[in-house]
Amino acid sequence: MAETKMMMKDVPKQDRPRERLLELGPSQLSNQELLSILIGTGTKEESVTVLAQRVLMHFEGLHLLRDCTIEELTAIKGIGNVKGIIILAAIELGKRMNQFKKQERYVVRSPEDGADYVMEEMRNLKQEHFVCLFLNTKNQILHRQTIFIGSLNASIVHPREVFREAVKRSAASIICAHNHPSGVRLQGA
Repeated sequence: MAETKMMMKDVPKQDRPRERLLELGPSQLSNQELLSILIGTGTKEESVTVLAQRVLMHFEGLHLLRDCTIEELTAIKGIGNVKGIIILAAIELGKRMNQFKKQERYVVRSPEDGADYVMEEMRNLKQEHFVCLFLNTKNQILHRQTIFIGSLNASIVHPREVFREAVKRSAASIICAHNHPSGVRLQGA
């Protein structure tokens, strides 16, 4: 009796790694499923999930896979140069993300600090710009965004535009600034 091989097309859609990632998110997938997505396709003899399982078994899990070479990968039946390069690129990207350190953020300690941060850029603008600085709980600037560009003397901004970005950035506080391209500063503005 001939042995039947289960290929990815034979797996129900809801159990396929790509579909599971879309439905559940990447954190819910096993290492084998994530590696299957990177590898992309299996061979005539085995599905991509079986191939991914063999790769993980060969390297005894992720720890040794982390430091593998192209020669070690391509020595595994079913992993050629292209699949090996994709795996190595993903590993390197993961290493770089792990080593990434956020650069020091500008801290706003006074209203003058906020103004100094935007002043040079806004000083010579010919239209009125409404700019927001989004700060974390340590008053460090997370993000700067021009919310609206108006005319020579008017800028109409809806609060939802400001707050949408604040929520998106998980900002603890907001500094709003605008310029006066006409040179006339209104009292209380």
